[in-house]
Amino acid sequence: MRKYTIWLVLFLSAMCFGQTKYPQDYFQSPLGIPLVLAGTFGELRSNHFHAGIDIKTQLRQGFPVYSIAEGTVTRIKISHWGYGKAIYVAHPSGHTSVYAHLKKFSPNIEAYVKKAQYAKESFEIELFPDYGDLKVDKGEVIAYSGNSGSSAGPHLHFEIRNSVSEKPTNPLLYGYEVRDATNPTLLGLYAYPLSDKAAVDGSEKRIQLSFSKQSDGSFLADPVNALGTIGFGFHGFDRQDLAANKNGVFSVKQTVNGAVYAEYDFESFSFAETRYINTLIDYAHFGKTRQRIQKCFKEPYNRLSIFKTLKNNGKLEVKEGFSYEVEIIVSDFEDNEIKIKIPVTGKKEAIKVPKKSEKTEDYILAQKPNNFDLGAAKVYFPANVFYKDFFIDMEKGLDTVKVHNNTVAAHRNYTMSFDVSKYSAAERKKMFIARIGRDGNPIYYKTYKRDQTFTARTRAFGKYTLAKDTVPPTIKPRNFKEKEWLSNYNYLSLEIADDLSGINTYYGTLNGKWILMEYEPKTRTITYNFDDKILNTTQCDLKVVVTDNVGNSSTFEHSFFRK
Repeated sequence: MRKYTIWLVLFLSAMCFGQTKYPQDYFQSPLGIPLVLAGTFGELRSNHFHAGIDIKTQLRQGFPVYSIAEGTVTRIKISHWGYGKAIYVAHPSGHTSVYAHLKKFSPNIEAYVKKAQYAKESFEIELFPDYGDLKVDKGEVIAYSGNSGSSAGPHLHFEIRNSVSEKPTNPLLYGYEVRDATNPTLLGLYAYPLSDKAAVDGSEKRIQLSFSKQSDGSFLADPVNALGTIGFGFHGFDRQDLAANKNGVFSVKQTVNGAVYAEYDFESFSFAETRYINTLIDYAHFGKTRQRIQKCFKEPYNRLSIFKTLKNNGKLEVKEGFSYEVEIIVSDFEDNEIKIKIPVTGKKEAIKVPKKSEKTEDYILAQKPNNFDLGAAKVYFPANVFYKDFFIDMEKGLDTVKVHNNTVAAHRNYTMSFDVSKYSAAERKKMFIARIGRDGNPIYYKTYKRDQTFTARTRAFGKYTLAKDTVPPTIKPRNFKEKEWLSNYNYLSLEIADDLSGINTYYGTLNGKWILMEYEPKTRTITYNFDDKILNTTQCDLKVVVTDNVGNSSTFEHSFFRK
């Protein structure tokens, strides 16, 4: 009921504010420093589009983060990974601003959060304050920038969403200025034969095209001979003036003889569709090289809404004896662009690179459920895990099984079940399902244990096996020693680590009372801040218990003194 009330308030606020889609003077900057981007909206990431902009913070943490307009805090979430510490503010305009990877919140919000953390006895928490309980003014400090969660370095992840639909929109549409007079960069150009017996320069497989830069700054591909239905793709990036980061482009437009065949941009998208990024890129190429080729055509299973114009789904029907001029324009948000011209002639050539038939014993029907018995394990693919039908590479085994390879994307989880009846109850307790990494080491997957069956849900492919972890986690103090006076210390810090299945839980007490310890997995540290002021004695007895994902546990106990 409360969430419905919040939604209704946001909807009515948006209606009353007006119909301005992207107000230009309503929002201020979330930071008091020049906006230099480490990541752009819609940037291609693993299995998703980037939903905001990443603002660089000069390799430092602790910059004040301002509410971009008056509003009320509607959500606060703290996670070990993902957005880390994040805060969501709803505004009367019908927008919600999101600030993520924070170091800490403003004092009043921090107190609100800590009260809830102590009540729940958990560092990770998600809160939905009642509408109006945490009001903020435009320009009010609501947090401080940091490096929490899955951040790879200090920065502010910043989003603007529609409060009702929750669709993120490109923050640069709201008048934010980022210095950018730099054109995107082209790294590679590719052609794809798409129909039966289609070929490009004698190849029935994807082919890389040679190109050269012209005096006017455009790019010209070497002449292409082709027949049948073909498409094009490119590998490139964008870069702003004040940063070396390789960011994503804003828009792509492809014309054929002057007619627009495909056009898409990153104005907005929905979180429900973001995983379809794997249909926009050449996923097989990405799996082998980690390079993302963006297609200029739309596959039949691509459900992205980012396309503005489509003719023949961006595909070119090349007929013998005809000539075509294909032009691809790749632009950034400030309309800096590169033009790529590809002359195509309909001409039959001898096939030099035939399409290989990669047939195996097992075939996937993407729109139907599929079951496989691999001996040591059974694999179940629900309907629509995959985008299209294909021959899947499976290997049976007594202990280890293989489920295809990383050249195919799974849109949702599939299930893997291992029979563990040959192991004793004591052995099973310490075992888990693991995928074997590139370095040969097992990677833990959350394992559901029921009687004589272990089950895991995953989207990753490769070799899977059962692994055993009998070694408990390690706990080491970082900035204090036993029986030491710590009166001048601001915090306690410990290193916790597990060499195989990984940390599952940690629990700290001081003189028998639970204390909030912030876990930072990237540095393998847990930290207690003395500002919490729960001490009432000179001698302090610290106890920390850390448990890994199969139940191995370690206990650390130290005493210290503090006035």
